[in-house]
Amino acid sequence: MTEDEFSELFRQTAGRVHAYAVRQVGRDAADDLVSETYAIAWRRRDRIDVHALPWLFSVARKVASTMRRSKRRADQLWLTAVREQWRGVSSESPEAEVVRRDVAVAALGRCSPTDREVLLLIAWDGLAASDAAIVLGCSTRAFTVRLSRARARYEGFCRTLESPDPPEPVPAPGRPSRLSLVSPAPVLVTIPEDQS
Repeated sequence: MTEDEFSELFRQTAGRVHAYAVRQVGRDAADDLVSETYAIAWRRRDRIDVHALPWLFSVARKVASTMRRSKRRADQLWLTAVREQWRGVSSESPEAEVVRRDVAVAALGRCSPTDREVLLLIAWDGLAASDAAIVLGCSTRAFTVRLSRARARYEGFCRTLESPDPPEPVPAPGRPSRLSLVSPAPVLVTIPEDQS
């Protein structure tokens, strides 16, 4: 198959392969799956015959399976790494340590993969913000903003898990309310109408 023939194949099949990829791995990872599928197809273009679409779907299915396995392994690695962090000597009682560890692991589990990566680059890998920014390919300032937001979400998850039934604050009638994440615990603040 020549380069022109492959380009024509791509034009004819890419939309359907992408739709298949979205069904297999979701919209976020579909582009990666399609790219990998066509990279494999290019390397194996001598195997493509008149039934190209089913062959491409077969390749995409195998790539999707590999992507899912990789994601499960990555998720398991971070979970194992977090659990290992608490194997050292502690001054807490064993019960308190288990509760603290379980809350931290559960809170990390609720974090998005991006937030988890930001938090673990600092807390687990011990990188400085400037070094972690290089890992993520962003500026130090952008990384510190991401870290601040990730910490706030993580701490919120921890508070929620430590006290599963917090009292619901009631806003004053007729006034808009906003959640403040500046204080150590979320506080419902009533904002006067002239400041909103």
